[in-house]
Amino acid sequence: MQNYPALHSVDPEIAELVAKEEQRQREKIRLIPSENYVSKAVLEASGTVLQNKYSEGYAQKRYYEGQQFIDRIEELAVARCKSLFGIAHANVQPYSGSPANLAIYLAFCKPGDTIMGMALPAGGHLTHGWSVSITGKFFRSVAYGVGKKTGRVDLDEVRELAKRERPKLLWCGGTAIPRTIDFSGFASIAKEVGAILVADIAHIAGLIAGGAHPSPVGHAEVISTTTHKTLRGPRGGMLMCNQEHASLIDKAVFPGLQGGPHNQTTAGIAVALKEAEAPEFKKYAHAIVENARALAAELQSRGYDLVSGGTDNHLILVDLTNKNIPGKKAARALDRAGMELNYNTVPFDPRKPFDPSGIRLGTPAVTSRGMGVAEMKKIGEFVDRGIQAAIKEDEAALDHIFAEVKQLTQHFSAPGL
Repeated sequence: MQNYPALHSVDPEIAELVAKEEQRQREKIRLIPSENYVSKAVLEASGTVLQNKYSEGYAQKRYYEGQQFIDRIEELAVARCKSLFGIAHANVQPYSGSPANLAIYLAFCKPGDTIMGMALPAGGHLTHGWSVSITGKFFRSVAYGVGKKTGRVDLDEVRELAKRERPKLLWCGGTAIPRTIDFSGFASIAKEVGAILVADIAHIAGLIAGGAHPSPVGHAEVISTTTHKTLRGPRGGMLMCNQEHASLIDKAVFPGLQGGPHNQTTAGIAVALKEAEAPEFKKYAHAIVENARALAAELQSRGYDLVSGGTDNHLILVDLTNKNIPGKKAARALDRAGMELNYNTVPFDPRKPFDPSGIRLGTPAVTSRGMGVAEMKKIGEFVDRGIQAAIKEDEAALDHIFAEVKQLTQHFSAPGL
């Protein structure tokens, strides 16, 4: 366990909860595709005296004095982002992915403008115009989906919808997409209808940085991402764009939506971007995909129905309808059995979003621990046994699986812990 003497002294209750969370992250198999382990270096950078400094504005253009070192930190983060992704302009100040996406709307749209993104039940994100989000309330939102048989986006259908609706923004990317995104195809549609193409790469930024997924650079005019997930940074956001849109994007972030950036997070992002430039990160990115495909194949061999029939990236979406168990019941049982994942809607799901038919799992965190194809087969077995135990409501079996899970995880150290 980490040693937090000051925290233990001041607030032993919080200290105990932190220690228990660390133990949970160490013992369990973490399969939520949007979670990962940051390195010790990222953890240290994120918990420094940078917490003490307020830095409204941008480097060399601040509204507060005493920015000599803060400016350099932000400049390093920006330069590393531009270098890693090969992009003309980067903004590392967004507090997270959703605020980053809101800044894009502020930069290019007015309330009531038509925007177009992937429907949430099909794998899109709330901030791409879904009805319960502010983006679906302030703008006229048009959603595209996936084929019922294929589980994949049909670009011909997207094109026809875009030609009919003429959106100001066209979003590609999402939160539960297990297949490669055709950025070139989306760019062609956006150009045809006069839309600005925005690529949300929050889930796949690390795969793109490591060369395990095609890049949207050169296709999308604006790119949005979080800095955690596959990129293995702290919880934050980044925006990237061509030089033409740089001023609009920067003004939308500050002063449009935010005050001062979180300098400790900026430092953590800078460290993570430096780590992502190393050759070892490229191996890691490709290993994520190899592991996801191995886990998907193991689940398929055990009779599980995977949306789109498999995966090209880090993410697997499983429709449990043929197993006669809801996603929430399965996810909660698997958590007890030592496997952390989330219940999730699947395309054309007849069940409600809070009690859907599917589960979503992925391989970024287990790959960070050094697990490989052999372990993915074992994890697939654990998942299957856990779901069968849940169907039978056999809690003793779930506890037995957790004991086996802990035997496995103790052989693979977790970064940063």
